[in-house]
Amino acid sequence: MSSQQQPSMNRRTFMKATAAAAGTTLISCSMAAAAEDGLDHRNERPESMRYRQLGRTKFVSSRLVFGCGAALAGGKAVRLLGRAFEQGVNFFDVGYDDYYKGSEKYLAPFLKAHRKDVWVVSKAPARVTTEGALTAEAAKGAATYWLGQLDLSLQRLEIDHVDAYYFMGVNNPELVKSDELLAAFAKARDAGKVSHLGISTHENAQECLEAAIDTGAYSLAMIAICPAGWYDYRKQELLHGKGTLKELRPLLERAQDAGIGLVGMKAARPIATEPYGGKYGRVAEDSIVTAFDKFYDPKLLAAGLSPYQRSYAYVLENGLDVVNADMQNFQHFEENLRAARESHTYLA
Repeated sequence: MSSQQQPSMNRRTFMKATAAAAGTTLISCSMAAAAEDGLDHRNERPESMRYRQLGRTKFVSSRLVFGCGAALAGGKAVRLLGRAFEQGVNFFDVGYDDYYKGSEKYLAPFLKAHRKDVWVVSKAPARVTTEGALTAEAAKGAATYWLGQLDLSLQRLEIDHVDAYYFMGVNNPELVKSDELLAAFAKARDAGKVSHLGISTHENAQECLEAAIDTGAYSLAMIAICPAGWYDYRKQELLHGKGTLKELRPLLERAQDAGIGLVGMKAARPIATEPYGGKYGRVAEDSIVTAFDKFYDPKLLAAGLSPYQRSYAYVLENGLDVVNADMQNFQHFEENLRAARESHTYLA
């Protein structure tokens, strides 16, 4: 999220804000209640963050997820981890080393201090080296690679268990449903290495999510979606003709009914500028500001948020349980925190 238009928030502003729950699934209970409700509460600080249970996991997640992958690559934003923890973030998402270049290693010292108080997820691709239809041999190779990367992730994180591990960047529904891959997860789970299985997808995301629903095996799905609907990160294009976010609500609700916690990613990426932005971000400044405005009601438009904050607030109130944000500096974090904490106040 860019820092344009939105001044930095100070600590007093943080502490004055409340995290009043909206709806029956939003939770901001005290730690004293944790033993009574059977849910997994960690680092809850309702004065600065809002929370929601993620699917069948029983984990009560901060609505803002700290995306550690790009942020921690090379140790860039390690200084933000303590600040995020202090403000009630309890979900930290990272990824394997070949892509994220050391992020797991740089997260390890933070986990030494806070492991029991945070939910940690990492991910790696189930890499298929052959083209065409998914064969049993190809699926077996993908499962072996994924299990090997899980072991490497645990080594780099210096822990013996992650709360969830994803099939990263999956774009093939057949891979999502593969018996070989599901058996690989079961093997890792039974060995005590991981509790929950998830997917991350930003290509053929709808088809992959539908496949995950059908299996009944997935606890989490991190999907590339924005106010306009599905976003294909590889093409850097919105997928027209598949529906806006509001039109996709029935599918998202079906996933949630199947026990899948929905993690939004790339919610503001289509309007981000270079080097990581989509096509909207490469056009005129006024187009960046107004690209998604047609989806917003007057109350959100009048809230004094940046275009990026509006995107995050909107997806959180239109079907996503939580949103994963790549935060490179304190300004990014403060903006994202405000959007996640106050999203329910900006929509009618």
